[in-house]
Amino acid sequence: MLFPFSARKANKSADFLGLRSGFNFINCRRNANLLSKGYEPPKAIKTGTSIVGIIYKDGVILGADTRATEGPIVSDKNCSKIHHLQDHIYCCGAGTAADTEMITLTTSAELDLHRLNTERQVPVVCASMMLRRTLFRYQGHIGAALVMGGVDRTGPQLYCIYPCGSNDKIPYAAMGSGTLAAMSVLEHGWKPDLDQEQGKQLVREAISAGVFNDLGSGSNIDLCVITKQGAVYLRTDTIASEKGERLGKYGIKPNSTMVTSISVLSLQVTDERIYAVEDQQPGTSGVQWVSSQEDEELPEGSQTKSP
Repeated sequence: MLFPFSARKANKSADFLGLRSGFNFINCRRNANLLSKGYEPPKAIKTGTSIVGIIYKDGVILGADTRATEGPIVSDKNCSKIHHLQDHIYCCGAGTAADTEMITLTTSAELDLHRLNTERQVPVVCASMMLRRTLFRYQGHIGAALVMGGVDRTGPQLYCIYPCGSNDKIPYAAMGSGTLAAMSVLEHGWKPDLDQEQGKQLVREAISAGVFNDLGSGSNIDLCVITKQGAVYLRTDTIASEKGERLGKYGIKPNSTMVTSISVLSLQVTDERIYAVEDQQPGTSGVQWVSSQEDEELPEGSQTKSP
């Protein structure tokens, strides 16, 4: 039991540290003060990803590209965007790389505790609920858009989870900056009775469409096939954008420049003027104009006007 004076003391320390809630907003006043003084706020960095998930007749197939970007900069060409939650549940992440990595790690630990407490396999809907609760608690400040799939005793399931905490349970999904191109391929080629090879090929085509129509997606394609027997993570299943080969041979010596061609231009001088700068005297501009060749040919006694 807390006495009144101890409760007031605890509240005062919590207010001072700004730790009254799970998300810390202690820098909001600082940011508002900097904006009032004329400082420009930091610009948001655009991220790029193409992630896809489908349900086929025997399970779930997830796919993702491997390019990580920081605005116009490609920071990583072979990053992993398919995260492990349980042996039968995997998740693809789009958005901020740190947010997707941390939310999947924390959710995976929570699912492990749930499995140990209940002594049974974790349902896929339970993983979806944990992710949605965490994202909704932070009101979209966690930039993680997820495509989660798994197979449990109720069958294959696929969830599309948004950063605000909402979700969709659909047979095929695509998220990231390459969503439009990937979804067009899925809507054209998906069927409920796809076998495993047809499903993998459809996911490859959807990710390839996102790679070739979006600068934020690229490099390789990772796949994850989830069935009742378990999951198979296919790292670098396909190389979507191969590096081009150098056609020419450049054998230039160090500290030298190869001259490919020399051209001489003939220039004709039509007029020449020389300006001399002398010490400035009071009442003068300090610049004296020297006559050109035409002025030198003037007869004696004639005068020239300074420009």
